[in-house]
Amino acid sequence: MEYEAVIGLEVHAQLLTDSKAFCSCTTRFGAEPNSNTCPICQGMPGTLPVLNRKALEYTVRMALACNCTINEISRFARKNYYYPDLPKNYQISQYELPVAEHGWVEIETAEGVRRIGLTRIHMEEDAGKLIHDEDRPVSYVDLNRTGVPLIEIVSEPEIRTPEEAAEYLRALRAILVYLDVCDGNMQEGSFRCDANVSVRPVGQKSLGVKTEVKNMNSFRNVQRALQYEIDRQTEALRNGEPIVQETRLFDPTTGTTASMRSKEQAHDYRYFPDPDLLPLRVDPELVERIGRDLPELPSEKKRRFVEQFGIPPYDAAVLTASRELAAYFERTLELFPKPKAVSNWIMTELMRQLKGEEAGLASCAVKPEQLADLLKLIDAGTISGKIAKAVFEEMCSTGGDPAEIINRKGLVQISDSEALTELVRKVLDDNRGEVEKYLAGKDKLFGFFVGQVMKASKGKANPQLVNDLLVQELRARSRF
Repeated sequence: MEYEAVIGLEVHAQLLTDSKAFCSCTTRFGAEPNSNTCPICQGMPGTLPVLNRKALEYTVRMALACNCTINEISRFARKNYYYPDLPKNYQISQYELPVAEHGWVEIETAEGVRRIGLTRIHMEEDAGKLIHDEDRPVSYVDLNRTGVPLIEIVSEPEIRTPEEAAEYLRALRAILVYLDVCDGNMQEGSFRCDANVSVRPVGQKSLGVKTEVKNMNSFRNVQRALQYEIDRQTEALRNGEPIVQETRLFDPTTGTTASMRSKEQAHDYRYFPDPDLLPLRVDPELVERIGRDLPELPSEKKRRFVEQFGIPPYDAAVLTASRELAAYFERTLELFPKPKAVSNWIMTELMRQLKGEEAGLASCAVKPEQLADLLKLIDAGTISGKIAKAVFEEMCSTGGDPAEIINRKGLVQISDSEALTELVRKVLDDNRGEVEKYLAGKDKLFGFFVGQVMKASKGKANPQLVNDLLVQELRARSRF
């Protein structure tokens, strides 16, 4: 019997507000444990929460970008459970009346573009964090994260493969980052994902028993965890074993999941409206204003890059992965209007340099204007592409101007036909045996001759001119 997976993802995104969801404590990451707290986020008796307006605006911003319906009236609820990092013993969330519902996100698949439906986007506060002692069987509680504003984005169970799940998460993260509502940092936990996965026979309409998978802090680990869990459930069903509804943790070291606890149902949390917070009314004028201010989103920008600049969809996807990279590409293109050449340099040389920089594009010493100047020098034949790569490396380390580096190091390309003809003849004279083999039909030796000329010129010879002169000289020698 053939089986298929049914996957639904719950994404928690930390909003980029300066203060917490219901108090004025800072959301700054990395502070001393329990230093970013106050009586409100500590859950002291008698304290009253006050909603962060910016958190609401960011939620609406994301909901509109994901094609959701904004509910004019929504309500905060208490999600009741006991855990050491939850000082109130409940979490302020939303249940029956979320801010937004019924949206979608488009993803690229092997079969083309697919829409993954969104059940809801709602606001809630984060819990604290447990820090486990490596030497003793104790854990410490850090409440700095308690009360940090989150949005939870719940997908419909419409994802079928681990690859689709990873692509959905990439698309969602890109939207959040483009909107400046979340930094998307999975390592610091500001973009977190829980997956609900079940397996059923192909053609069956009803869903199978699902498990929830946690502790996945990268797109690759999401794929690995889901693939393992799908394989585990499929094997169990084939062997007639029951699937238990539970929460499982992914171990990235072994690539396996292990049971953590039985999975709760909604009624286990005893949701009820929070009596300290009035029903939330979202003004239609606010929604309209936020909608007008939405930037061009990743999918729209990608389509425009393909249509306007004629670059391949793959290039467009890479260049629009971040708002800053897309802006860098467009600014360079304004100064050097050859889209494919610009995209090639950004995708290879620039991105290779950025991999070693934690701050990414913000720390790059080469500005779009400097890259455009370098590409103009290549285009004019002043330097070869090979020399340009060496020049670019120095530009990245020093922030220097390409023309100044080329002049200082004497890297100007040799395009003098007479000088190169003399060099080509010397190389052929010094390698008479190889010339005879080439003339006898061993055509691959042509590359050897090019390499020798480039070596003799210390990489400064114009490669195209070298190729043309070699063809002429070898043709002339074939007559004798």
